[in-house]
Amino acid sequence: MPADENKAIVRRFIDEIFVKGRAETVDELLSDDFVAHTWPSTGHPKDDLKKATERVHGALTNPRFTIDDMIAEGDRVAVRLTTSATQTGEFMGMPPSGKTYEISEIHIFRLRDGKVIEHWHQFDQMGMMKQLGAMPESGGSAAATREPAGAGSR
Repeated sequence: MPADENKAIVRRFIDEIFVKGRAETVDELLSDDFVAHTWPSTGHPKDDLKKATERVHGALTNPRFTIDDMIAEGDRVAVRLTTSATQTGEFMGMPPSGKTYEISEIHIFRLRDGKVIEHWHQFDQMGMMKQLGAMPESGGSAAATREPAGAGSR
């Protein structure tokens, strides 16, 4: 498919699944052989995404996903986003905080015949956790907060 059509599918994915939480759109936009490379799967990645969408939308309100960059080449679309939401329910094991976060995310989608067949996702989880109050803001000594060498590669 042309790059512009792939970009339109990814924009719809972001709007309908991430922003609006429309789990029914998952079946429409994802192929039956969809592979999620970022989150753990039960062996049913479409169902996993639907359940994750329901959990997230039950915990976060006023989600915003601003597309900062979108690049398409071949069968892939890369998107850099600024996202924000307010935590009003239990989220990632944290009780409701009422706090709002704003972070950067990068998503890479691979498409075939108008459907998403693969997805990768990176986001500023530490920044989000700090903003929601689950981690202390930096301010201690660098030696006390630095990870041991090689810890990031595990």
